[in-house]
Amino acid sequence: MSVNELYTKYTRVWIPDPEDVWRAAEITRDYQERELVLHLRLEDETPLQYPVGPSSNPLPFLRNPDILVGENDLTALSYLHEPAVLHNLRVRFLESNHIYTYCGIVLVAINPYEQLQIYGEGVIEAYSGQNMGDMDPHIFAVAEEAYKQMGRNERNQSMIVSGESGAGKTVSAKYAMRYFATVGGSASDANVEEKVLASSPIMEAIGNAKTTRNDNSSRFGKYIQIGFNRRHHIIGANMRTYLLEKSRVVFQAEDERNYHIFYQLCASASLPEFRDLSLTSAEDFTFTSLGENIFIEGVNDAEDFQRTREAFTLLGIKDSSQSNIFRVIASILHLGNVEICSERDGESCHISVADVHLKHFCRLLGVELQQMEHWLCHRKLATASETYVKSMSGKQSSNARDALAKHIYARMFDWIVEHINLVLQASSKQHSFIGVLDIYGFETFEINSFEQFCINYANEKLQQQFNSHVFKLEQEEYMKEQIPWTLIDFCDNQPCIDLIEARLGVLDLLDEECKVPKGTDQNWAQKLYKQHLSSAHFQKPRMSNISFIIVHFADKVEYQCDGFLEKNRDTVYEEQINILKASQFQLVADLFHEKDDAPSSKSSRGSVRSAKPAVKTPNKEHRKTVGHQFRSSLHLLMDTLNATTPHYVRCIKPNDHKEAFSFDSSRAVQQLRACGVLETIRISAAGYPSRWTYMDFFSRYRVLLKKSDMMSADKKLVCKNLLETLIKDPDMFQFGKTKIFFRAGQVAYLEKLRADKFRAACIKIQKTVRGWLQRVRYRKIRKAAIALQRYGRGYMARRYADFLRLTRAAVICQKQYRMLRDRRAYLRIRQAVVTIQAFTRGMFTRRIYWEFLLHHKAMIIQKNVRGWLQRAKFRRARAAAITIQCAYRRVRAKRQLQQLKIEARSAEHLKKLNTGMENKIVQLQRKVDDQSKEYRSQNEQLAVANTSLSSEVNKLQKELQQSRSQQGEGGQLQEELKRLREELQEAAAQRKTLEEEYGTEKWELQRRVAELETENSLLKSEKEEMNQRILQNAKTSEGGSKASEREASLQKELDLDRQRYQNLLKEFSRLEQRCENLKEDLSITKFQPGHRRNTSNQSSLESDSNYPSVSTSEVGDTEDSLQLVEEMGTEKAALDISVFMKLQKRVRELEQERKRLQADADKMEELGKRKGSEQRSSASVEETADLAYNNLKTQELESENKKLKNDVNELRKAIAERAPHDSPANETQDGYSVLLSQLKSANEELDARKEEVLILKTQIVSTAQVRENNDHSEFIPGREMNSGMIFLLQKSDVHNVPEMDNAKEPLDKDEALGAYRGLSESKKLLEAQLQTQARQHGDELEALHTQIELLRDDLEKKQEILNYMSSLSPEAKVEYSIQQEITRLTNDNLDLKELVEKLEKNERKLKKQLRIYMKKVQELEGTPDGRAKPELSRQVTVQRKEKDFEGMLEYNKEDEALLLKNLITDMKPSMVSATVPCLPAYILFMCIRHADYINDDQKVESLLTSAINGVKKVLKKNDDFETTSFWLANTSRLLHCLKQYSGEETFMTQNTSKQNEHSLKNFDLAEYRQVLSDLSIQIYQQLIKVAEGVIQPMIVSAMLESESIPSLAGVKPMGYRNRSSSMDIDSDGRSSYTLKALVRQLGYFHGVMREHGLDPEVTGQVVRQLFHCVNVFTLNNLLLRKDVCSWSAGMQLRYNTSQLEEWLRENNLYQSKAAATLEPIIQAAQLLQVKKKTSQDGEAICALCSGLTSQQIAKILTLYTPLNEFEERVTVAFIRNVQSRPQDRNDPSQLLLDTKQTFPVLFPYTPSALSLETLHIPASLGLNFLVEV
Repeated sequence: MSVNELYTKYTRVWIPDPEDVWRAAEITRDYQERELVLHLRLEDETPLQYPVGPSSNPLPFLRNPDILVGENDLTALSYLHEPAVLHNLRVRFLESNHIYTYCGIVLVAINPYEQLQIYGEGVIEAYSGQNMGDMDPHIFAVAEEAYKQMGRNERNQSMIVSGESGAGKTVSAKYAMRYFATVGGSASDANVEEKVLASSPIMEAIGNAKTTRNDNSSRFGKYIQIGFNRRHHIIGANMRTYLLEKSRVVFQAEDERNYHIFYQLCASASLPEFRDLSLTSAEDFTFTSLGENIFIEGVNDAEDFQRTREAFTLLGIKDSSQSNIFRVIASILHLGNVEICSERDGESCHISVADVHLKHFCRLLGVELQQMEHWLCHRKLATASETYVKSMSGKQSSNARDALAKHIYARMFDWIVEHINLVLQASSKQHSFIGVLDIYGFETFEINSFEQFCINYANEKLQQQFNSHVFKLEQEEYMKEQIPWTLIDFCDNQPCIDLIEARLGVLDLLDEECKVPKGTDQNWAQKLYKQHLSSAHFQKPRMSNISFIIVHFADKVEYQCDGFLEKNRDTVYEEQINILKASQFQLVADLFHEKDDAPSSKSSRGSVRSAKPAVKTPNKEHRKTVGHQFRSSLHLLMDTLNATTPHYVRCIKPNDHKEAFSFDSSRAVQQLRACGVLETIRISAAGYPSRWTYMDFFSRYRVLLKKSDMMSADKKLVCKNLLETLIKDPDMFQFGKTKIFFRAGQVAYLEKLRADKFRAACIKIQKTVRGWLQRVRYRKIRKAAIALQRYGRGYMARRYADFLRLTRAAVICQKQYRMLRDRRAYLRIRQAVVTIQAFTRGMFTRRIYWEFLLHHKAMIIQKNVRGWLQRAKFRRARAAAITIQCAYRRVRAKRQLQQLKIEARSAEHLKKLNTGMENKIVQLQRKVDDQSKEYRSQNEQLAVANTSLSSEVNKLQKELQQSRSQQGEGGQLQEELKRLREELQEAAAQRKTLEEEYGTEKWELQRRVAELETENSLLKSEKEEMNQRILQNAKTSEGGSKASEREASLQKELDLDRQRYQNLLKEFSRLEQRCENLKEDLSITKFQPGHRRNTSNQSSLESDSNYPSVSTSEVGDTEDSLQLVEEMGTEKAALDISVFMKLQKRVRELEQERKRLQADADKMEELGKRKGSEQRSSASVEETADLAYNNLKTQELESENKKLKNDVNELRKAIAERAPHDSPANETQDGYSVLLSQLKSANEELDARKEEVLILKTQIVSTAQVRENNDHSEFIPGREMNSGMIFLLQKSDVHNVPEMDNAKEPLDKDEALGAYRGLSESKKLLEAQLQTQARQHGDELEALHTQIELLRDDLEKKQEILNYMSSLSPEAKVEYSIQQEITRLTNDNLDLKELVEKLEKNERKLKKQLRIYMKKVQELEGTPDGRAKPELSRQVTVQRKEKDFEGMLEYNKEDEALLLKNLITDMKPSMVSATVPCLPAYILFMCIRHADYINDDQKVESLLTSAINGVKKVLKKNDDFETTSFWLANTSRLLHCLKQYSGEETFMTQNTSKQNEHSLKNFDLAEYRQVLSDLSIQIYQQLIKVAEGVIQPMIVSAMLESESIPSLAGVKPMGYRNRSSSMDIDSDGRSSYTLKALVRQLGYFHGVMREHGLDPEVTGQVVRQLFHCVNVFTLNNLLLRKDVCSWSAGMQLRYNTSQLEEWLRENNLYQSKAAATLEPIIQAAQLLQVKKKTSQDGEAICALCSGLTSQQIAKILTLYTPLNEFEERVTVAFIRNVQSRPQDRNDPSQLLLDTKQTFPVLFPYTPSALSLETLHIPASLGLNFLVEV
């Protein structure tokens, strides 16, 4: 294009300006070639004639179109030059508050001097995984680019952060490291990322200081390498430092500070651990007060010091090492205060003996005071022949002191860096690393010294590396697109670098001058002039001979030579260093020992290269200077950077006043030139800076095509033909493989053509629309005029009529008013007169009243005073009388006391006291003797009686044997049978009484429970009444709106609590998963070759159980529960509060039982010792009787055993004969099991009655023996007994013996025999009763003691509760008392439940025994031929035959593993797709029902525990949506079945009568219901995680990027983003998802959940959570992307959300509240579409966007970008207006939404209408071993 086409009227240009650098103007007349003046108009409407010329003053730069202003990437601008870059940065910074901008591969960061909320965890998550140009520019985007390239290209990366002091380099590097630490967190528990971040506050404390430009300026350079393993997790880090500014330790300019650590330590000097440092305020020390201001606004040094100490601790530096570090730092402060006094001669000096600071310095460092004092004022000179000591002047000593302070601090700095590197070094092999270089930028001051020279030298090297890298990227891009490569000239600063570092360069000459014994800065300057004056980059100032100028890449810098040699030498006297080496503190001595002498034990992997090697002693030859060290470390750094892929961050300081969001153009341009940003622009502009893909170009500029060209399918050919038509010069563009490359300015020309096309179309549209509007307007005006005339005439007539009426009314009003006015005046005067009279009369009356009142008060005062005087007189008289009485009584008491003392000392008094004591002692001695004699005589009598009784027992046994042989057995058996029947009747009667007793007890308990329930209902009703009253009061006082708000808040709190609980479950499952992973890793590491036995599936399932198998069927099972709790730990076992409280109560009971048993054992031991002798004497007598009893018992047991075996055989035969004919297999099996259970009960009953039968038989046998021996025996004299005892024994034991007609002996022998037997049995009975009573007494005593302890504990707890409640507020007291009451009621409820369970168990046992006894009675009353038992078995069989399939499945215990394997482990959702949904859950529940039916608690526990663990293992292995949804549906269905058939009334309301019959009978599985509920929540969370992982990559592309409405979205010019190496681009372009794909995926999820039978409510909650995910990721991406904030993007977004809402309606999911989650993005879409100009628009926006925060609204308005020139930008004033409106909002502080937020899930109870007996199990499941019951 020619100049005439570009510089036309209305074209905007940039002209130079001395203040603003560049100023905008507009051409007012077309420019013709060779004209000398360009006619312009400035922005303030001032005309200007701008002179132009071919050489002196070229044409001004052209401005970019407004549509390109504010671009994220500067390379996207059509015109690439300095004013365009500066203006774009200014607009983004001031209007949009965007501090980051791309410039090709460089990220430009402008310091806002304000804390921005753009670095939170949500922002990190939003940028993680994104391509570099997809989001708005950010430091996180560059960090993500480096992290992604490291993983993709397997190449090390570097981030180079540079800029001036105060530009924000340190903060940018800190955020970059924070991003790496968050994204690449350590894989182990070493928390390496936390240690890496913890090093920042330490390095800031010891290496940062306040300067005039920055409050936290880094005074050193550092390069941090963050190491990663193959999985890209952080494993370690390494830090290198460069050129610490040591001079700051001893000198600071005005308004500057020393390093932060000095002020932090002084601010914390009052702490106890720092008192021995002898520190005071920083103002008292020379080294910290030179800047005259020791404070920084908004900085608390004490708090920063606490963070520094915490960082030291986190890095593993011990407290002792920390204290030593602080001692060294404090010693430097004391060293600066050492005062050196000069002598009079001026050549020597001394230090005062009383110098306190020198003493503190030596004490803190542990060195000799005298030596340090001497060598601070003297130095040692060594010649070839001798060594002598020379005094130093005061100035020399001060310089030596300062040099020593700098050297100590530098060594301390290096030691800390080295130890940080030791802590951060990698524990395993490093695979790759990312380096972060935080280095000083180009510096130029009024006085530039050695430090600025080194800094600018480093920047020259970095700029060279930057230029070569940019040039290389440009070349790669052209070669990739197959564009002809033309050499681009760029500024090469190699000559400047050679001037500094080449042979005989500046550094080389400086080192050479340092080696000269008497070298000076002036001599060095002369050598520079002589050597380099001919160089183009070296200049000599006109007015100075001790300075030189170097022309750097950024600018010319004049350096002052003074101090160069001294700083380069860095001289410290050896004598002072030797004193420090001899320190008594190891750390101080280690600081100054040479590293070359120390043995090197470090491996190469953990080696740390310091940028500045250790300073050697001055007496060594070839000592390296500071310049040489810096050059070596810089070369090493450049080698490292060249071996990595660099990423550049250029920090810009917007102003020198540290004002927030203030932009100084001159300062910004200066830094842009220095940091290479403009060079990047120049290199880009020299080639083809603008690049478009063919599709983007076609979409943008298709309006310039003809209709015939648009129909072509080859878009690439269409673009080529269009460009050849529009742009005549073929060099202005190039066609690549995938992109079109344009020269600078061509895109602006195309934009101009496009705008002209649109403008012409708009004019035509406007012409037609305006004509139509005018015609419509004329018709409306004519119609309105006619109507107005008609209405006007009618109005005039009505107005005249109204005037007449008003006139008449006015006359009447005047008359009434005048009358009223006069009457009011009269009444007012009359009222005034009456009032005056009333007040006057009242005044006189009050005066009289006050006179009477004063007289009355005077009389009262007189009365009281006179009474007081009389009472005082009386009290004085009474006190005097009492005093006299006391004195008299005291005299009498003293006399009496003296008399008593005399009597007490006399002997007669002692005799009276001892009278009677001797008689009492003698009587007691005699009584003891008599008792001992009586005891011995009784023992002798007892021994004689025992011997006689033993002989008589032998005789009686012989007689019993003889009588047994003679007596017949027939009659005896009949009598025995009758007697047994009578006993059975008696037992039945007793049983009835017992049942009545238990019935009454049960009735009382039921009545008590009913009373409690009624009381509970009353309390609930009262609570409801109170709630109703509260609601009524709230309604009357606040209205219905507040009540609804309160209800909503309560619901929200409930959801929050539920969400916290589910989050805890989620955390528990995550920790459980992590524990299992660690166990697997441990097992892998511990693997050893050889044979190892694998455990079975059953054992593995049981070992994985995390839940306690607690059964409530019997109280005794609690012991097993306690054992499980002890093995597993209370934290895992206490899943339910009821189980925990039961276990706790059982523990207390067992503890009490143990104590009681221990006490009984001790008592029995003592009793055994006392009665040992008596038992030995009576053992022989009882032995024979016990022997006979045992023989009879053995015979009876054998006969009973034979009888039972016969009965069992008969029953089996009857069943075997009956089974094939009458009953099916299952009924036969059931009948057989019932008979076996009845037989077992009969055996238990027989065992209970055996003892009674045996006792009766012994009595019968004894009676027969007595009858046999009556004829042969004689009566033995001396065996008389009490007649009453004999009668009782005969009545109780002998009345059942048959009558004996042939008795010939007298009756006294029978009586003697009965008496003997009764005596022996009564003796045993009495002993047993005595022992029982003693035991009961002990138990009662122990129980009382236990009760006392419990009451004492209860009292203490109540006292603690009372003390705690006294300290609470009234509201907290009410809440706390309610909690205590709930806990108490829960405990009482649990106790009552246990009691009811015990009673029900006893009731079942009694009923079972009653049935058995009834059947036994029927057997005894029936025929004796033995047919009763077969009849019984037949009856049972008939009853079982009548029953059908009851919905239970039976399996053997050994088949449990196979059941779980087929039903859970190997189950695929497709296997049961054609059956009833949730079939596995129904099958498991039917198996549980059968285990409950047979009362097998072990089976229930094993099955449920194994099933839960099996589901967990399946979900761990298969992490797909289908499997997770399948098991979520089955787990929730199993939970619903346990509730539906639990027998609880709340869950049985919707059951059928048949379903109620199938309820569980024996077990309460409430604990397992809770376990299954928790498992369902965990599966739900896993399902959400899987679903979000699938749809998350689709959301942004489908909702924001895909064109759901074709041809709506416009395309803007893009910059470096389209050629970023971080993007996954193939030859056909970038892959993306459409909205249809997202809707299709959601439909798949919904179909799978519906197919698996998941509850509709849960399905709705899943969809709601997924829609929330869509909303969060869409809105977060919208808030971080400028390219999607436009009117057309808002239209696309609104259409996409409407499609999602339509999908909800089609699937009947609109009621699931999922649509409400899309409200924020709907409002965001509307915000992009609404009008944004006036204040009314602002009000409408605030009312419309209620779901968005004010921060989000302002962000979207700021990001809003017009895609066409006809759209207008949102003004800054409008944004500020919108921000100031929503004052009453309680918006959160963060900008982005939380991507991890999950709604609390609720599983509503949904009973199944399916009957269990109708289920059919497919044969394909392999469950043939299950038997239907």
